[in-house]
Amino acid sequence: MKKPVIFAAAFATVLAGLASIAPVPAEAKQKLTGEEKLAKLLEGREAGKPVSCLPLGQAQSTEVIDKTAIVFRYGNTLYVNRPTNPDALDSDDVLITRPTSGQLCRLDTVQLRDRASFFYSGFVGLQDFVPYKKVKTPSDQ
Repeated sequence: MKKPVIFAAAFATVLAGLASIAPVPAEAKQKLTGEEKLAKLLEGREAGKPVSCLPLGQAQSTEVIDKTAIVFRYGNTLYVNRPTNPDALDSDDVLITRPTSGQLCRLDTVQLRDRASFFYSGFVGLQDFVPYKKVKTPSDQ
């Protein structure tokens, strides 16, 4: 009867040792807050003068930063919009806009829809768009 107990204890010791050297799963790593993610995205960039509108259809990409901002990429410039009701923003949402002109402007509203179900999940009101351009370093000149 003692052999199974010894084997079980040895097996548990080996498992404990393996667990201590196993890599940490991605889910267990600390997730960045929206502000931290935005700060990382804007590293090496400098804020410019805010603009009230952006032309529609010319953005190369749009990224939703959870509970923080919407980032529009136009070439090398990132335009950051910190809308009203930012807590409604979720990176899994799809942005639905109904602009009245050929531009996306301050005070326009954006409907948020769940990416998987397409159910309505909220809305935000846009504010000014702050452009962020890369800072030129001595090696860039």
